Amino acid sequence: MKRRLIRKILVANRGEIAVRIMRTCKELGIATVAVYSDADRLMPHVLMSDEAYPIGPAPSRESYLSTERILNAANQSGADAIHPGYGFLSENATFAEAVTNAGIKFIGPSPDAIKAMGDKTHARAMMSQAGVPVVPGTSTPVVSLDAAYAFCEDQGFPVLIKAAAGGGGKGMRVVNSRDEFSSALRSAQSEAGSAFGDDRVYLEKYLQKPRHIEFQILGDEYGNIIHLGERECSIQRRHQKVVEETPSVIMDDVLRSEMGRTALRAAEACGYFNAGTVEFLVDESRNFYFLEMNTRLQVEHPVTEMRTGIDLVAEQIRIASGEPLVLKQPDVQFSGHAVECRVYAEDVRNNFLPSTGTILHLKPSEGFGVREDRGVEKGGEVSIYYDPMIAKLVAWGRSRNEALDRMRRALREYEILGVETTIPLSLFVIDHPLFRSGDFDTHFLENHWRPDSSLSALEPHEQMAAATLAAVLVEGSTERVITSVSPKDLVQPTDGFSGSHQAKKWKQQRSNVLRNR
Repeated sequence: MKRRLIRKILVANRGEIAVRIMRTCKELGIATVAVYSDADRLMPHVLMSDEAYPIGPAPSRESYLSTERILNAANQSGADAIHPGYGFLSENATFAEAVTNAGIKFIGPSPDAIKAMGDKTHARAMMSQAGVPVVPGTSTPVVSLDAAYAFCEDQGFPVLIKAAAGGGGKGMRVVNSRDEFSSALRSAQSEAGSAFGDDRVYLEKYLQKPRHIEFQILGDEYGNIIHLGERECSIQRRHQKVVEETPSVIMDDVLRSEMGRTALRAAEACGYFNAGTVEFLVDESRNFYFLEMNTRLQVEHPVTEMRTGIDLVAEQIRIASGEPLVLKQPDVQFSGHAVECRVYAEDVRNNFLPSTGTILHLKPSEGFGVREDRGVEKGGEVSIYYDPMIAKLVAWGRSRNEALDRMRRALREYEILGVETTIPLSLFVIDHPLFRSGDFDTHFLENHWRPDSSLSALEPHEQMAAATLAAVLVEGSTERVITSVSPKDLVQPTDGFSGSHQAKKWKQQRSNVLRNR
């Protein structure tokens, strides 16, 4: 296999993942190219890059999902490689093929592997043939209600409708009865079509209390492949991960070894190279089933990096450069425990609706064992056009309890004002006795979270501090005072503020503004 010297990488993405990729590029001495929509002209990934090129209007279909515009930017910049990040075109085989045909290295697996694993029904069939256990389900997409009803009658309700292309919980619906099925099917198809440009869906038997466990894999272009352990991703809402950790509390050496070997067998079955993730569901009896394979870098990859000390993006670039893996499976060393909380701009008290607007104040958490991946800054806009993730907060500890305690501290230190966030949701999870004990499954939030939990997640002095600071909004060089506020009304927009010392400071700030009006 010929080695390829990569000098300049175009990151075909935005936000925190684009920033994260560029940081590694800079460490490796590789020039970076950003692309941006009209809405992202001043985003951190644009300002961090060595070069930046506009690719169209704010809607992603006219910018970040445009193969033609991204390739034009790559040609203009002279980039010799493209890293897709995750989301957008990262698992689009046609895009990967177009990049390759343009003489540019795609930092990811082959188009054939993306195609094979991107079609979930095809992937399930391939895994079954390779001896990988799969959840009972249809082998082809749903084409008629009669065939769908026959599967439901055979397996019994509940069943799961899933998009044949894509992931991230899009195009997914749980159906508990025949009466619900047709409307759920239409809804899933519509969402899948909108999210992935492909409205095909298939059916799976719905496991009642599963754990969601995934294995990170790395493979080179010479057939060498290893795994970097598991990640527990069972804390989800609407099938989207919220809190992730490694290792999983349900794993022992025997199960980890068996699932790790199965993950490698799944990857080998499709000739996989570069970074990827094999996802499983584990039932109450600790039987595990192949769920899907993500042919890209995962949102939650930092927890694996924190525990192994391996920079996954650097490994992706080395593999794309034609280098063989240096690590063998026995070389992978694990240390401590790591947990990640996703910070979204969402209203946790209002059905998790996106919270758009300007970030008026932002002060991230710091300290030993804490990592933050973020793609927005103070003054930045949370747009209606893209995923509302603000940041990923990661904490490492020598033990699970130490990691969770450190995460709790980091969440309470995190300061953000101007948009509502999911920090109270993360605090609720981190402090919940069932989560602390390890007794949870993918229905944890569905069973235990209530909208008023966002208030109870903060202590009384934090609620007062939040209400106090929310009364002062800084807009440019002027300060505008908001009257008629209460802790209950304002706790969510300022959910990151905490501490009695901070409360005194913020009260003083408010007094100064009132005095100088």
